[in-house]
Amino acid sequence: MAGSQDFAADPRNETALVWLNGELVPRAEAKVSLFDAGFGMGDGVWEGLRLHKGRLLFLDAHLDRLFAGAKAIALEIGMSRAELAAALADTLAANAMTDGVHLRLMITRGVKSTINQDPRNALGRPTIAITAEHKNPNPVVAERGLKLATVSVRCTPASMFDMRLNSHSRLNLITALLEAIETGADEALMLDPDGRVSSCNATNFFFVRGGEVLTSSGDYCFNGVTRRQVIELCHRQSPSIRLGAFDPAEARAADEAFVTGTLGGLTPVRQIDDAVLPSCPGPVTQRLRALYEALKDADAGGAP
Repeated sequence: MAGSQDFAADPRNETALVWLNGELVPRAEAKVSLFDAGFGMGDGVWEGLRLHKGRLLFLDAHLDRLFAGAKAIALEIGMSRAELAAALADTLAANAMTDGVHLRLMITRGVKSTINQDPRNALGRPTIAITAEHKNPNPVVAERGLKLATVSVRCTPASMFDMRLNSHSRLNLITALLEAIETGADEALMLDPDGRVSSCNATNFFFVRGGEVLTSSGDYCFNGVTRRQVIELCHRQSPSIRLGAFDPAEARAADEAFVTGTLGGLTPVRQIDDAVLPSCPGPVTQRLRALYEALKDADAGGAP
């Protein structure tokens, strides 16, 4: 696997405990019912979180997004923010994890009386699971950069399927990635309904021209926590940034480009379709990566 989610395998993950509905269980025993709404219908929401120097980064922002997503699909989590934070901490403590860990907090509508779309058939208790794994981005990918392929699968508006919702339903994104893989690319570059650059299949996309950072308006892309941090860094510390609707040809003519995500942070892009970018990682990407690493350290240290 060569995408932005690539990581170095770590044997410690084989014995890591999983938090499942209030119990810490071995990985091999972490199972859900065939009648679970998440398994049968992809009915649920999730968060990916990063443990850095003993702290879960930007935890409030992640919990905000989780609760907003649950509200959007009328899913009662049944736990408070403080209780979920405690469950995350318990999972890390049980596994003696302190740094370089990626967590996945998953909440589905739970077991249903039968497998169908109707949420009223849920039996009333959500399934809540937390996985914690030792994961660091593959340094080869971080330096070599990604090859992106523009695909036919489009990002959708909220009136069809809201890309800003961290839903368990990811099939449209998987089909986009499969199309990209067929061309020999690492990830898919997806367009919005008007044919403008939106996001990649698992990350948000930025490109740079003439020292200016450019990215989509946000109407059709992921509601990314890392994306938001990068935009704020640009506003506070330069370079300048512009959100808008950009043609794929503009992206292919970029000086440099990168994608953002919780696991990889900022991952550079080396090629878009047949266009090899002049610089990878480029100077703006390198500056923003350094600023983002400093922001992570500040958050981990409790600095404002």
